[in-house]
Parts: sequence; C-alpha cells; structure tokens
Amino acid sequence: MTEPHTVPPEGTPPTVPQLDVRAAEPPTAAAPPPTGGFADRPPGYPSALVWLRAGILRDWRGVLGAFVATWFYLPLALLLAFWGGLTFAVTGLFVGGLGADDQVPQVLRDAPLIGPLLEAFLTRSGGVLGGVTGFVAGFLIGFLAVLVAPWLGAEDGALTVVTGLVGTVAAAALIGVLYTLYRVLLEPRLLVVSGARQPSRREYARLSPVLDECARRLGLDSVPRLLMEDDPVLSNARTYARHVVITTAVLTEPDEEVAALFSHELVHWRTGDEITSAFVRGVGLPLTLAHALPTWLMRTFPHPGTNFVVFLFFWPVLLTMRYVVLPLHARDVRAAEYRADLGTVLTGHVDGLRRVLERRLSFETGRSGWDEAVCATHPPHELRLDALERASAPGVSAVADEPVTVERLFGHSGPVGTRRTWLLVAALVLAACVGTGGLGVVQWVFFRPQATVDGYFAALADRDSDAALGLLSDHSGVTDRKLLAQLLRGKGYQPPTDVEITKVDRDGDSATATVAYRLAGERRTTEVALRRDDEATLGLFHGWQVSGGLTPLDTPIAGPGVQLNGVALPEAAEGPALVLLPGEYTATGPASAISETPSETVAVAPGQSAAALQLTPVLKPAAGEAVEAQVRAWLDECATQTVSAPPGCPFSYYGGSAQKVTWKILEYPKIAVELTGPASAQVTTPTETRGRVQASGTSTSYLGTNTPFTDEDTFTVTGVATADGDTIAFRPATN
Repeated sequence: MTEPHTVPPEGTPPTVPQLDVRAAEPPTAAAPPPTGGFADRPPGYPSALVWLRAGILRDWRGVLGAFVATWFYLPLALLLAFWGGLTFAVTGLFVGGLGADDQVPQVLRDAPLIGPLLEAFLTRSGGVLGGVTGFVAGFLIGFLAVLVAPWLGAEDGALTVVTGLVGTVAAAALIGVLYTLYRVLLEPRLLVVSGARQPSRREYARLSPVLDECARRLGLDSVPRLLMEDDPVLSNARTYARHVVITTAVLTEPDEEVAALFSHELVHWRTGDEITSAFVRGVGLPLTLAHALPTWLMRTFPHPGTNFVVFLFFWPVLLTMRYVVLPLHARDVRAAEYRADLGTVLTGHVDGLRRVLERRLSFETGRSGWDEAVCATHPPHELRLDALERASAPGVSAVADEPVTVERLFGHSGPVGTRRTWLLVAALVLAACVGTGGLGVVQWVFFRPQATVDGYFAALADRDSDAALGLLSDHSGVTDRKLLAQLLRGKGYQPPTDVEITKVDRDGDSATATVAYRLAGERRTTEVALRRDDEATLGLFHGWQVSGGLTPLDTPIAGPGVQLNGVALPEAAEGPALVLLPGEYTATGPASAISETPSETVAVAPGQSAAALQLTPVLKPAAGEAVEAQVRAWLDECATQTVSAPPGCPFSYYGGSAQKVTWKILEYPKIAVELTGPASAQVTTPTETRGRVQASGTSTSYLGTNTPFTDEDTFTVTGVATADGDTIAFRPATN
C-alpha cells in the first residue's frame, strides 16, 4: 500500500527514506496517491487486468520470435548446425577433391575438348564444391535435428505433437505473465537497484509542473511516479510500467524541450509499452537470462579481447538474439516511438522535440550495420522528424490523413470483454472442465494400475490368454500362443479366484500392487510389478502393463504322452521353455503296458520365477505279474531242452560228458522289475531269491562206463522287459 505524503516545509529536505521510491513526491489534489499492488498504473483502463492485457497482446511478432527462439532451442540448433556443417564440409572437401573427376561418365571423359575441360574443372574445384555442399547439408541436418528431435518420440501420432505444442505454449505464456507481474509489482525496488532515486524538493519543483501540464493536455488525470538518475551529461528519459526516470541533465534544458520529453514518455506510459517489452522478455526468459551474462561482460569489460572470448563461448545465444528476437521486437518498439512522438503534437511541444532530435542529445548514436539499422529500438531521427512534420501539419495526421486526437492516439480501453465474450469464455471453460473431468474419470477407471491388475486377473478368469498377454509388458517368451490358449481352455486349468487388491504403491512410471487371491485351495498374497505404458491410447491415456507375468515350466519329461490340462506338450527336449500364465494346471504323463504316470497338479503364482513339474512313471501292478509269467514261460522252455547247456538259458551242467540230460525247475526265481523308461524295465534277480534247477542224466567216465547222476544248482535271471502295444515282451540278457 502506498502511504499518503505531505509537502515538506520550504527549505526542509525530504524525510522519506531513500529506498522508498513509491513516495517520490507529495500527493496533489488532482492526483491523490494511488494504493495497491498496481499503484501508479496509467488511467483509462477499467482495471489492472485490462491494462496488462493491452500491453501483453500488442507485439505478436516479438512474442513469436522469443517463443520460437527459446522453446525450440534455437541457440542449440545453431551450435549443432555449425559443427555439423564443419564436419560435413571437411568430409566433402576431401571426397570432392579426391574423387570428383572419377564421377564423370566415360562418354563425356572421351569427348574432345569437353572431357579435358570438365575433368580439369572438377579436379581443381571439386574439393571446394564438396566442401560447400557438405557445409550446407551438415548445417541443415544439424539445425533441423534439434528442432525435430523433441517430437520424434511422439509414437501416438499427431495428437501427441499437438498436446506437446499446446503445453509448451502454455508454459511460455505462464512464464511470460509471471515475469511481467514480477517487473510491474517489484518495479520500485528494481529501479532503486539500477540507480534511480526519488527527486529532491528542488528537482520536484522544477519538473512536476511541466509533467502535470503535459498530462493535462493529453487528457490524463494522473501521472507516473517521477524518479531521477544522476547523469549530468546525457539528457534522457525512460518510461517504465509505473515510473518515469529522468536524468539530472534534463534540469538544465529549456522548459519546451523538457515538456517534449515528458509528452513523449507519457504516451509510452499510457499505452503500456513497457508491459509489452516485459512480456516478450518473459516468454523468452531462459534465452533472456542466457543473453544477459555475455552482454554484461562486454559492457563491463569493453575490450576487443574480452569481446572475442565472450563471443567464442556465447555466439549461439548472441546471434539468436541479434538476428531473430531483437529484429522482430524492434519493429513494435519503433512503431511505439512514432506513436509516442505524436504526444508532442497534442501537447503543442513539437518544436521542443524537433530541437532535441536535431541536436541528437538523446535516444541513440550513429546508425550503421545490422545492430543500428535493424535491431535499433528508435527510428532514424530524420524519419521521426518527417513524421512530426506530417502529423503537425494543419488538419493532417500521420495516419489516414486524419487529425491527431487523444482517442486516436490512446484508443478505447473498454472492459476485458463484452457479455457475449464472457458467456463464450464461460462456455469454453465449462466445456474444458467437463472434458478434462471426463478424461480424468476415464483415466481413473480404465488407465490406472488397479484397472490393469483387475483386467489381468479377469482375463485369466475368462481363460482369455490373448487378453492376458496384451496386459503384459513383455510376452516375447511365448513361442506358441495357440498352445497357451489351449492350456487355459483345458479342463484341468483353474484360474486364481477371490482376487483382492489390498494396496498399490506408485513411484513415477512404476508401481507395485499387493494382491490377495486363492489358488489350489490356499489363500495367498503376492506383489505384482507394473510399469507405465510408453504408448498412449488415443494419444491421451497412458495405461499400465504387468511386468513379468510369465512363468517358465521346467519338466524333465519330453516325449509322447506328456499332457497338461489334456493338451499334449511338444516333444522337443531342447529349445525355449514352455511358459505359463498364473493358475492351477493338471499334468499327466505317458502310459504303456508296463508303466503308468500319476497325474500332478502345478500351481503357478503371479510373479513366480519358475514352476517345476516332476512326472515320474511307476510300474503297473499287473506288469510285474506279466513279466514274471514271461520269465517263467521262458524258463519252462529252457527246461525242455536235453542238453547240458541250453543256449540262451540261465542254467547249465558242466559235470563231464553228460548224456540224456533232463532239467526240472525246482523253484522259480523271484524277479525284481525296475522301470528304465515309460515303456521299458530292467529285470533282475535278487541274491536271496534265486531260482533252483535240477539236472538229471548219465555221464560217461574215463573207463567208458555210464553213470547216472542228479544235480541241483541255483540260477538268476536278468533281462529287459518292454511294452509292445498292450503286451509285454521279455528279452533275456546275453551271457
């Protein structure tokens, strides 16, 4: 709040503190001290919002230049373009110089006169042409790479590019508005830091009547705060949003010239030209700050060596400001200078401004080169004098040959908008709120981590493998989607039931959901990891995907007859492991006449690293009896032979020359059958269950007499039993 002041007694110095520039002069009856954060703003605006809007929306060229140069990384594009052009230029220099003449077609090479001329031209100039071409190509590639690179990640189409551009525009506008408010609200303190001070009583008495008279003639019922700058040489004045700063050299000038300066500056103040410049600087604030450092260094240390070093490090920023931002903004600034000069026409002080311009006492120095001719903030003095003469001619103005009036100069600053405009804005805001709220509801219902977890378990409950795989972040391990779909639709599959999400912890683009469920008759709890999907649905909604979710099945059985949920598994013993989705699976193994494989239940939990399946064949109860019957039949056949050593049989008699040998099985051996595979078994005889056999016959002695004999012996049986269809075959081992 601005505190009221009283006029100090004659001869008494001001008692206001030096830093309180808001109390620079005492109030008057015509202009009571304004209060509030936007004190000393120009009259003619219904509100501070209208005042700020009028200044912000004026210079669209300068705003566009600052926006493109800053938010499209134009200095970085220039830097990369330079190095890209240099690299390509060196490459083109060598390539063009060494191989350009080889590119001449043989027909032209053999042509008289033309061939030698063309070859000589390319030999001597190919390197230069290649270097120039390479520099141009590298410059364009490097420049465009920076401009295009931020938008290459937009995999969801043009909508993502549009939303990104809208977000960038909104960010730039917000920063511009905040910077403008910062400059306006803190302007008194900023001016103190820059060296401005409140006027003394003598200075105020000298300048205030002239300022008030100029304001009265311009139709202004208030004036900006007057501040002084100690400069006894240069007569100058600068206008800010709420203040006018006058150098002390102006005190020695005639009243006519002082009035001309005030008339000029009051128009700047009334039209809000400083608001326009502040908003342009705010939109390009990062670039503005980056440009402030080299500018300060070159101004503080004005030496060619310092300027060279500063340019070497900051040339992309300096060139961007010099050739893009400043020329575009300077156009509006120069137009504002012509407009401000018309203030002297209304106040009747054209002669004073003419003398100031003719003496070149202020505003600018010589005009040459790009900086002075294009980037200059003030038009040439001669052109300003011409405009003054046309505007001050009787009944003629500089625009459309109409007289200069206050209404034409300042325009009409009505309210922020008409009733229809506000209704339209309200409708748009309501539509935006409803649309944003609707998008938020859609995001909450369908595109949050809980929705993905619910959808994942729902797909398992529906036995829909494709839907479940679609919610996984990586399903490259699935080599046979058809087989996985058959497994989920099989009779032995049971999905997790009674699913309940108890907690979700999110950290940026990753999340962890704690899920309770029932599987294989047991209540379990697990953590499901999720990550945010890089691709957006409709360019707006980024859903979530379950990390992992597939469990490899490790089973040693690889052959015909191995089934899972009634579906035959591949027979390949090598290759990628079979992967399963969460649920309960029923596995069965092969069966034959000699063995059978009991079924086994496998419970695969979400996030489980691996599932083991041990399908172990067992001997059928009837298979042992069948093998034993086969063995006995074989032994009975061996016993029918009348030789001392029946071939292929487990017993023999070696008691001399035996004749008419007969065999009798006294006791069959007890055999042990051990499976060696689903269709084969090893047959052995334990030591304690050997069989007994009796051999009878006659033997011839050395004297030639025949002696009858009867002998007993034990024997064992070994061999292999195999399944042959529905029967079992026994093959004895070869002795």
